[in-house]
Amino acid sequence: MSLDQYYLLGRSGLRVSRLSLGTMNFGTGGFHASYGKTEDEARPIFRRYVEAGGNFIDTADFYTAGESEAILGNLIAEAGVRDRMVLSTKFTNSVDPGDPNAGGNGRKHMIRAVESSLRRLRTDYLDLFLLHTWDRITPVEEVLRTFDDLTKAGKIRYAGLSDVPAWYAARAQTLAEAHSLVPMITLQLPYSLVERTIEAEHVAAGQALGLGITAWSPLGSGFLTGKYRNSDKGLTGEGRLSGEGGVGYEWTDRHWALLKTLETVADELGVTMAQVALNWVATQPGIASAIAGASSAEQLGSSLAALDFEIPGELRADLDAASAVPPGKPYVMFTPEYQSWIINAGVKLGDKPAGYHPVVRNWVPESQR
Repeated sequence: MSLDQYYLLGRSGLRVSRLSLGTMNFGTGGFHASYGKTEDEARPIFRRYVEAGGNFIDTADFYTAGESEAILGNLIAEAGVRDRMVLSTKFTNSVDPGDPNAGGNGRKHMIRAVESSLRRLRTDYLDLFLLHTWDRITPVEEVLRTFDDLTKAGKIRYAGLSDVPAWYAARAQTLAEAHSLVPMITLQLPYSLVERTIEAEHVAAGQALGLGITAWSPLGSGFLTGKYRNSDKGLTGEGRLSGEGGVGYEWTDRHWALLKTLETVADELGVTMAQVALNWVATQPGIASAIAGASSAEQLGSSLAALDFEIPGELRADLDAASAVPPGKPYVMFTPEYQSWIINAGVKLGDKPAGYHPVVRNWVPESQR
């Protein structure tokens, strides 16, 4: 249960743990109060992560109305591990409903958010600062210039994006490269066996543009733990998805069939369903780190053990098939099967006649040919 194996985050030299500690439940205020933890309850979770070698911590100014950052600041200072931690926070959501500039992605709010987060986290710099959600208003150029200014001012070390369209991430990274501005190094997105839609564009965009993906909700808001069951009254079980916490979710026969496949794979491997689901995400192409939250140190320890085994190819294929999302148009046109039929006339790419040898010619100017 060690996290002493690190991945580079995107096209950067920043090394992060394969599992990031999610701290959305650190604190008892604001939107996440119903399942929040006090500082004393959060302390053993934080310590378990650090003792296991973890170095990547995810929070946001919006989580528990700022308490998450304040608790983290206290715990990091108490443990004396600030330099060792890769501390990541996010901005976008409003922190003052009466102020139109206290939310969104404009320069005024970005600078205000950085200063406020630094105070709560008790640090003079952020390792990673993320745009939390696309606000559909602020020009991407304004965001990039502010990221660049904050980096030059020493307020942040790296910049990234969370929950944005793939085209927006591509435009941001291309403009940053073209104008020698600080590049983005990560995309934070929802990804799990029940939420694979980012595979249509975001994963390929991240791989092509040097954006390491950090996956949030790798357990599908707890659905993939197996603690929920399907009944004539709908989803039943103790957890966030029960009651009002399940508003906005729709669990279909396909999801319940996936859960049965996941249970079968877990039983065959002798591990928990949550461990299989977390392992699957952490080992998918383009994923730099999976964000794991926990309600206790014991639960976190179980999540860390998800890195201690490999899912055999045939069992991974079962999970892939059970969780697959049929591509819509135009994405179906980009599949190997479709392109082999339409573009390559049924000829598999790479097929060569026996004895074929490539001819290598040196280019010469037309006047010398």
